[in-house]
Amino acid sequence: MPQESKANPLLSLRGIRKSFGAVEVLRGVDLNVYSGKVTALVGDNGAGKSTLIKGIAGIYPFDGGDYVFEGESVQISDPRAANDLGIEVVYQDLALCDNLDVVHNMFLGREEKRGLILNEDDMERRARETLDGLSVRTLKSVRQQVSSLSGGQRQTVAIARAVLWNSKLVILDEPTAALGVAQTAQVLSLVRRLADAGLAVILISHNMVDVMEVADNIAALYLGQMAAQVEASDVSHGEVVELITAGRSGELGIQPKNGEGAA
Repeated sequence: MPQESKANPLLSLRGIRKSFGAVEVLRGVDLNVYSGKVTALVGDNGAGKSTLIKGIAGIYPFDGGDYVFEGESVQISDPRAANDLGIEVVYQDLALCDNLDVVHNMFLGREEKRGLILNEDDMERRARETLDGLSVRTLKSVRQQVSSLSGGQRQTVAIARAVLWNSKLVILDEPTAALGVAQTAQVLSLVRRLADAGLAVILISHNMVDVMEVADNIAALYLGQMAAQVEASDVSHGEVVELITAGRSGELGIQPKNGEGAA
């Protein structure tokens, strides 16, 4: 079950269900996500992480359960509805255009215009302000072509693009995948700054070292169920791995039903 907190969650999911044909992918999932906190969503391949995130983002409609945002029950029918609430997703492929500069990537599909022409000055100013607000120092210029950027710099641009739109919840899908040690450290530092600035962050990662370093709490999915959501400081690396691979760790997680053996 999700942790209890004195603060009200920004996002609260209760009893979320989702099936594709005869395959039940999410089975009564509960999740709490808090402003100013990094919630790591972990689980093995096939646990339901991607389906859960796509449901939050409005790509898939949930079949059942309650979706509560800022204390209000909402219906998310498409990605625009999620964006309107302040939910932004940075997917693993980043969806950046190599032939455009940083500014045009940050405003891709949401360009600002002055009459019939692009308002280049305003877009550049807002891009700079957003990057400065995140204490990004790794970009030489907001007019650099994305094709010239490193993997860590690309991830930074994608995250800054999500923050640009007055977001309240930023979902990051494997942001450190395929990055080197130094670039991973830069991205994790940026993730921490997002939460410290008051945003709610959902971090999807297979890297338990990254998770234990940056997460405030950890939500472990196991075969479509939420095995446990716990404070990161209350569990060890090994316990998280057991939650991911077996759905339980000692008294924590999904317990065997009466009459079933315990491993």
